[in-house]
Amino acid sequence: MSTGKVEINNLNLGQGGIPEIERHLLFVGTTAKPELIGKLINVSAMSDLDDVVADDALGKAVIAAQLNGKQNWTAAIYGLAAGEGAETWADAVDVANKTQSFEGIVIVDETTDKAAFDDMQAKATELVSKLGRWVFFLAATPGIDAEKQTWADYTAAMLTLVKDVAANMVVPVPQLNGNNVGVLAGRLCDRSVTVADTPMRVATGNVLGLGDMPVDSADKPLEMSTITTLADARLSLPQWYADYEGIYWTNAMTLEAKGGDYQFIEYVRPVHKLNRRVRIKAIRRIGDKILNSTPESMAFNKSYFMSDMRVMSKTTAIGDLIFPGEIMPPRDEDVNIQWMTKEKVNIGLMVRPHNCPKHIVVNVALDLNNLADTGA
Repeated sequence: MSTGKVEINNLNLGQGGIPEIERHLLFVGTTAKPELIGKLINVSAMSDLDDVVADDALGKAVIAAQLNGKQNWTAAIYGLAAGEGAETWADAVDVANKTQSFEGIVIVDETTDKAAFDDMQAKATELVSKLGRWVFFLAATPGIDAEKQTWADYTAAMLTLVKDVAANMVVPVPQLNGNNVGVLAGRLCDRSVTVADTPMRVATGNVLGLGDMPVDSADKPLEMSTITTLADARLSLPQWYADYEGIYWTNAMTLEAKGGDYQFIEYVRPVHKLNRRVRIKAIRRIGDKILNSTPESMAFNKSYFMSDMRVMSKTTAIGDLIFPGEIMPPRDEDVNIQWMTKEKVNIGLMVRPHNCPKHIVVNVALDLNNLADTGA
C-alpha cells in the first residue's frame, strides 16, 4: 500500500435495553361513549377516568384495573359500538396492534359461547405468527342472574361453558361482582410483585374496589364452597379466609388441557417476557458470523442468550428478607446451541420457575416427654 489509511468504525453491539411491554394491557369492550368507539386511548395511573370512560362494564373494568394496578399503571382502551355490523373484539385487537404492543388483552364483554375461547386462543397464536408478539387473554364470563339462578344453576352453567375447552392463553373470569376482570387485570399489573407472582399472593394485599358480593335467586350469598368448585373448573375468582380480614383472589388458571405446562398465568408471563427479549437477541444475530460453530463462539453465545435469564433471576434483598427473581438462576445446561445445517441453528432455553406455596399444611404436636420439675 503506497499511502497510510485510517478508518474508525463505531460498532453497535446491541447492549441497550428493550422497552418493557409487561403490565401494559389492552381493554376491549362495548361502550356508548362516542370518544372511545373505534379509537385506541391510552390511560395511566394519573388519568382521571371519570372523564374518560362511561358508567358501563368497560368503564368499571378499567377503573378497577387502575385502582388495583397502583403506581405507574398504564393501559389502553378500545371501545366497540353496539349492534350488528359493528367492529368485533378481534378487529379491535388487530387495529391496536398496528401501533402498540401489549402483554395481555382484556375482553370485557361477557363470553357466553365456548367457541369464543377458541377464537381468543387463535388470535393469540396469530399475533405470534404474524408479529412475534406473545399475549394472554382475560375473558369476562357472566355473573349470576340473581333473579333466575340459584348457585347450583349458575355453577352448572359455568362448568358447561368451560368444559372441554383447551386454550392455554385464556383466563376466564366470572363477573360475579360486576368488575372482576378489571380487578384481576389490575392485580396482575401491580409493580410491587413480579410477573411470575400469582394473584393469589395474600402478601400483595386485599383486592380493591370489588363490587358488592352477589346473592342468588334464593337470596343465598356466595360461599367459598361455590368458589372452590368454580376455581377447580379453571375459573378465576375472589376468595377469602375465615377469621382473616379482606378479600383476596384465587389462582389465575388458564384453560390449558390436563397435564399442560401453562395451566397458571404465573408460568405464562415470565416465559412470554423471555420470548420477547430473546427474540430481539436472535434478530441481531441474523447473518452475523459472530455466531458460528467454533467452541469459542458457542461459549460466547451461550452467555449472550443466557443474559436475560440472569437478569430475570436476580433477587432483591431488604435486610435479611430475600425476594426471589422471576425465574431461578440459569444453569449452564439450560442453554443449548445446536447447528442443524451450515445456515440453521437451534437454540434451546430452559426456564425454571420458583416453587410457590398455595396449599400449606401445618402439623402441630405435643411433646409430653419432659420430666417433672423436681426442684433439684
